[in-house]
Amino acid sequence: MKTTISLFFTAFIFFQYTNAQELELELIASNLNSPVSIKHAGDDRLFIVEQDGLIKIIDALGTLQTTPYLDINSSVINSGSERGLLGLAFHPNYDENGYFFVNYINNSGDTVISRFTVDDTNSEVADPDSELIILSYDQPYSNHNGGDLAFGSDGYLYISSGDGGSGGDPENRAQNKLSFLGKILRLDIDTPTETENYSIPTDNPFSDDSNALPEIWAYGLRNPWKFSFDRLNGDQWIADVGQSDYEEINRASASDASTGLNYGWKCYEGNDPYDTAGCADQSTYTFPISGYNHFGDGAPKCSITGGYRYRGTTYPNFYGWYFFADYCSQEIGYLVYDEANDTWNSTFQQFSGQWSAFGEDVNGNIYVSDISGGHIYKLTDPTLSNNDYSLSEISIYPNPTKNTFNINFGSNSNIDAITDIAIYDIQGKRLKSIHRNTEIIQTVNTTKLSNGIYILKINIENGKQSTHKLVIH
Repeated sequence: MKTTISLFFTAFIFFQYTNAQELELELIASNLNSPVSIKHAGDDRLFIVEQDGLIKIIDALGTLQTTPYLDINSSVINSGSERGLLGLAFHPNYDENGYFFVNYINNSGDTVISRFTVDDTNSEVADPDSELIILSYDQPYSNHNGGDLAFGSDGYLYISSGDGGSGGDPENRAQNKLSFLGKILRLDIDTPTETENYSIPTDNPFSDDSNALPEIWAYGLRNPWKFSFDRLNGDQWIADVGQSDYEEINRASASDASTGLNYGWKCYEGNDPYDTAGCADQSTYTFPISGYNHFGDGAPKCSITGGYRYRGTTYPNFYGWYFFADYCSQEIGYLVYDEANDTWNSTFQQFSGQWSAFGEDVNGNIYVSDISGGHIYKLTDPTLSNNDYSLSEISIYPNPTKNTFNINFGSNSNIDAITDIAIYDIQGKRLKSIHRNTEIIQTVNTTKLSNGIYILKINIENGKQSTHKLVIH
């Protein structure tokens, strides 16, 4: 039986209708040690980063594996609440090359971005001796390390870096384009050079600027602890932890970000001046689309944990919402876009949990980690019927695929309720019918289908449907 925590949200205006929405958290795993990141590798597993230097797997059936996927505890500094193993990203072609990347603070207290490789014979463990250091840079203080990693739809690796710590950015590193600190960095890790294990994308905004590091994609950030990409349109969402008054939520389209956006720290905290000595005109900065005050927006707050914009199909009520949380107030919030007024409206709910990270699975469902309790929860919509819940458990992997893929119908799925499974081309032509067998995880052969994009539709007897994009390459 699932364990749930109910969060009852206040009414809001959405598409000109007023609806009271209830969000529920389903307990997925416990007994983790300080989980700080949740990622998937293009299949039905979740990979959980523990701050001390371990990565663990929650398998397709929801079981937390006892053997770590990776253990680099001996390489990771364990002192200081903002240090440790902080970030994880899987290469877009992980199913072929087995590469994944981590961001950690080493025993000297500095940032290291490294590549590791999965074991040749066992996909449940990585090779701990396969480390290839991509980039490293000094950290002058123990806090404000950023630490997140993600691949954009362009195939490049993005890295978040804090301003180096202390308070108030005393050396003004976030505005200094000759420093890696207080930035989003962007690397081409598939094209090493003679001197580096990466190269600079030609369209990086400062690639030809002698007064800036060419790795910089955006700057003027205080501590971008978590960022993500919208899987629908590639927009980048950056939650920047504030100094003393305001927590920021920044959003940039790919075209906007390519200009080298300056998010304003330490000249501005949110929309308000912080220390404008020597700063440029206000019009040159990019200000947050939303955020909140430490005092005055409900319960006292202090540190934002950024999340994801929901683009899954399981919970249609959530579609387009951006989820986030505050570490100190223990609230989970979400932003909803008001198209009529071109504004983002936020809603908060108070409950218990120190939220350190959000994550997506391969189908766009969203998860959140409680660093103090060692729990992983899935965000769910309890207004769905039982049959809807059966559909919500369905997932497909690997995706993209070559010759076969798996449909995981979930441990509580009702086999008799499935009425039809089929693959369609993007014009809606039915190409393949799939007979439902009795297995929870069913393998489907696609060798007779050409490379391209397809639609998998699974129908249930009440007329509901689970629809998935399928990519064959």
